[in-house]
Amino acid sequence: MNIIWNPHEIESRSMEIIETYLEGYEFSPVEKQVVKRVIHTTGDPEIVKLLRFHPQAVEAGLSAIYGGACIFTDVNMLKSGINAERLKTYGGQLLCSISDPETINNSKRWGITRAAAAMRQFGTDLNGSIVAIGNAPTALFEILDLVAKGICRPALVVGTPVGFVGAAESKQMLVGQDLIPYISLLGTRGGSPIAVSIINALLYSKGA
Repeated sequence: MNIIWNPHEIESRSMEIIETYLEGYEFSPVEKQVVKRVIHTTGDPEIVKLLRFHPQAVEAGLSAIYGGACIFTDVNMLKSGINAERLKTYGGQLLCSISDPETINNSKRWGITRAAAAMRQFGTDLNGSIVAIGNAPTALFEILDLVAKGICRPALVVGTPVGFVGAAESKQMLVGQDLIPYISLLGTRGGSPIAVSIINALLYSKGA
């Protein structure tokens, strides 16, 4: 067995292998980079069948990044995985308030999850931003409600919450609306690592 020890060579070879699984699919160059990173993260080529891109998702996401938009996340795990230094070069920053005392208090007062309360608190600050939901379906439901009420209009929503209660439903609602661009993963599968891989693919894309 020929073991590859160089990490850059491992990643390069992985991407070459992943490329063979994408034959027959039509993706833009940046969409393909997103897909490849999601497959690389999950180790599952079949996951490509579940990914959904709004037609303006890549353009909206890159424009937001280049314009110095902030990225709001539902949980700190997702926040910690995004390349903050690269985002900072464009003037953006990462924000997550799920552990803030105000969020904890409001979640109890409003009778909703902390992830949802955090999004409600951000409110109009979400205008023109990128919102990444990798864990909590309730956060995605809250974002969709804020958008429907005209309270905010994010530039892009990356919605990949995971689980058996509300996850599939929240993502189906996301891809079923036409008010905001999105990148999502249908069904119960998802998680913060997938949302991280999508955001970082945008950050690492050519020109970003």
